[in-house]
Amino acid sequence: MRYESEEDRDMESNSDCGSIVELGFQKKVVVVGYALTSKKIKSFLQPKFEGLARNKGIFFVPIDQTRPLSDQGPFDIVLHKLSGKEWQQILEDYRLTHPEVTVLDPPDAIQHVHNRQSMLQDVADLDFSDAYGTVGVPKQLVIEKDPSSISSAVKKAGLTLPLVAKPLVAKSHELSLAFDEYSLEKLEPPLVLQEFVNHGGVLFKVYIVGDAIKVVRRFSLPDVSKRELSRSVGVFRFPRVSSASQSADDADLDPCIGELPPRALLERLARELRRRLGLHLFNLDMIREHGTKNRFYVIDINYFPGYGKMPEYEHIFTDFLLNLAKSKYKKRSGSVS
Repeated sequence: MRYESEEDRDMESNSDCGSIVELGFQKKVVVVGYALTSKKIKSFLQPKFEGLARNKGIFFVPIDQTRPLSDQGPFDIVLHKLSGKEWQQILEDYRLTHPEVTVLDPPDAIQHVHNRQSMLQDVADLDFSDAYGTVGVPKQLVIEKDPSSISSAVKKAGLTLPLVAKPLVAKSHELSLAFDEYSLEKLEPPLVLQEFVNHGGVLFKVYIVGDAIKVVRRFSLPDVSKRELSRSVGVFRFPRVSSASQSADDADLDPCIGELPPRALLERLARELRRRLGLHLFNLDMIREHGTKNRFYVIDINYFPGYGKMPEYEHIFTDFLLNLAKSKYKKRSGSVS
């Protein structure tokens, strides 16, 4: 997707009707119903974004969770990030009875990436490799219960220390790093254990919004040398590794560490994962193995991440919603692009 200069976009955003004419809609606006947590509303629906969207004919309407969803609207798009089986069922029923509305995204597809056992399986199954590099996942093991059995399970699976421990359900960004086998029983199942891959202390957050891709650098856990591993014991806990305050975009990094993954590789990977995951809105946490140029690993996938931290998210997201509504309109009208 091509973006014009900031000046061009600001001029375009000041037009109240330019995008509506461009879309060729018979209706005047695109109505987006949203069901988000208060925290997500504050970070995502920022005044600049809402203002730009409004100027382009997009209006955000809060969904009242105390009323039947079918009684609200009409909506062109439903944007949501709420948990709970009851809400999932409401959305599934709504999708069946309102096929003309685009629900971002299907609840069952979201559930797939909420579980760290299944979230990376599509990346592993992809066995991705092209002229620009390879993309895999670290060797990992799921521990459902019984901390005392972790050490023997790790040996049986052939995992190499240190190991990153993450909650099995991806509602928490907390992680731990275990350096020795005797400390493994201090971990709290259910969890996923991943082999730690040295990556220069930098990870790449690959934001995906439909066809659009934006990559930012974040500082991550530092590399662990063999000497450090031999001297380190215990479990070290990290509440949140890749927070916004740890941006590495302006840091003076070694090019071998800080160079972004090739654009062509990311575009193909994102296209394949959109298809396999059935999602429009997600991000990949990706690392490059230290000492290599083109060996990458996906270590996490997050649904509807903190787009408010993504540069130019207002324009990217507005274009995405307009294109989504335009595509839906063309399908309904039977027109050919």
